[in-house]
Amino acid sequence: MTPASRVRRAVAAMSMEERVGQLVMASLSAGTNPSSLEDAIRNRHVGSVLIIGNWTNGTAGVRQATDALQSYAPANNKLLMTTDQEGGQVQHLTGAGFSTMPSATQQGGMGADQLRQSAAVWGGQLAQAGINVDLAPVVDTVTVPRASNAPIGALDRDFGLDAAGNASHATAFIQGMRDAGVQTSIKHYPGLGSVTGNTDFTADGILDTTTMLDGDTINAFGTVITDAQPGMVMMALATYQAIDPSTPAAFSPTIIDGYLRARQGYQGVVTSDSLSAAALGGFQPSELGVRLVEAGGDLACIGAPDYVMPILDGLNAKAASDEAFAAKVTRSAERVLTLKYQMGLAG
Repeated sequence: MTPASRVRRAVAAMSMEERVGQLVMASLSAGTNPSSLEDAIRNRHVGSVLIIGNWTNGTAGVRQATDALQSYAPANNKLLMTTDQEGGQVQHLTGAGFSTMPSATQQGGMGADQLRQSAAVWGGQLAQAGINVDLAPVVDTVTVPRASNAPIGALDRDFGLDAAGNASHATAFIQGMRDAGVQTSIKHYPGLGSVTGNTDFTADGILDTTTMLDGDTINAFGTVITDAQPGMVMMALATYQAIDPSTPAAFSPTIIDGYLRARQGYQGVVTSDSLSAAALGGFQPSELGVRLVEAGGDLACIGAPDYVMPILDGLNAKAASDEAFAAKVTRSAERVLTLKYQMGLAG
């Protein structure tokens, strides 16, 4: 059987609730017992976990948690185990066995070969800790004064170059991580480098008035997709006035299905930035996963534990009442399972 037919057969054998569970990434914060997610993984079929917070207990301590989480998943369908390990101010995992990573802006000063070699070292450390997906690198290009760009420039989360330079460095980072057996997610599509507000913390200042389809900043993502084939693309929660002013990018079929998939050819897993972020405070939690999947997205990343069940319930209710939506859930589950098959997590 071809890999695609194996995936289709595996998803066809799942109940709709099992398929929905594959579309949810729950989080485990530092200091929280992994058993807090046992029910969600065993009984609600959650298929991915985000390790976040200030983990200071080294690779061995993180590995203890990730092993416990994986023990709750079926033997033939293990978890995508993710974290935000970008470098600089965004490095969730530290302690014995983890290097102190330079910021992405400092990484932008490295040559591509040097960055690839460094990323392979950092990826090897993640693999030691049981992490198989790094939700990095940032491919955003800052187009406004850096200090005013709260989510990216002010935190030195971008490579600090022009769009082409950011794309080449992102490709090197992805290749290095892959050399270590770790997949990646480029972010924050179609770019957070032209807003002032940080979508994690505010709904103000998150209207992008300049980014356009076919512009340099969005095409940097397309270059990385073509050259490096990242495991995931993470959608921004900002709204893009010149592309789709009606809804955040993560909920925009114009941006996901119309451009990322149809024009840039990306057929892999599309994940969201955290759906519990302040930018989406105007939406009911039960709507969030539904809107993502309706737009062509696949994997609902959820930072706040109390959002997981409402998002699961919303997806299940919509799938039960809407045949067309159920078909989208199935297609999304196939994309997630395809990535897992490629990574040796399912089979």
